Amino acid sequence: MMPWLEPLRWLVDAGGPVLVVIAIVAMLLFSVGLERWWFFRFHYRPARTALIQRWIARHDHTSWTAMTLREVWVQELIRGLRGPLPWLKLLVVICPLLGLLGTVTGMITVFDSLSLAAVNQARAMADGVARATLPTLTGMAVSVVGLLFITRLEHIIRREDQRLHDRLARAVEDAHA
Repeated sequence: MMPWLEPLRWLVDAGGPVLVVIAIVAMLLFSVGLERWWFFRFHYRPARTALIQRWIARHDHTSWTAMTLREVWVQELIRGLRGPLPWLKLLVVICPLLGLLGTVTGMITVFDSLSLAAVNQARAMADGVARATLPTLTGMAVSVVGLLFITRLEHIIRREDQRLHDRLARAVEDAHA
């Protein structure tokens, strides 16, 4: 076996195959997090600047249609930031459920092995319970980190929505001054 796969084998032995599924969900969660950072840094900021320039280039800034158009443009840009939030929330909700699934299947394995072996039952039960609770702990840990990430992303989205409105209003004032 390749030496770099040894930690993965230990992971499957320690927590069962559900722990591998939790690890895959965690990689998906953090991949989307990295993609959101990339999107914000290299797509959103230039698009925000282009939107401000497009708004300044308009001649009409005060009519109802101009304000409606500005709101449509802002919401379209903010929608790009909000795009993966439902998927992130889904991944965060899945993690504890997968942990619970790992615990239930681990406990079934423990009770099954206890019914087959009458010797050294206390040791087998302790090892099995430890193995069964590892997926729950991992699922909860990944879920908490994902929840922190979602909260931070929602805060950034709210802040950017407000800042964009403020920048558009200030840009028009600066252009007329």
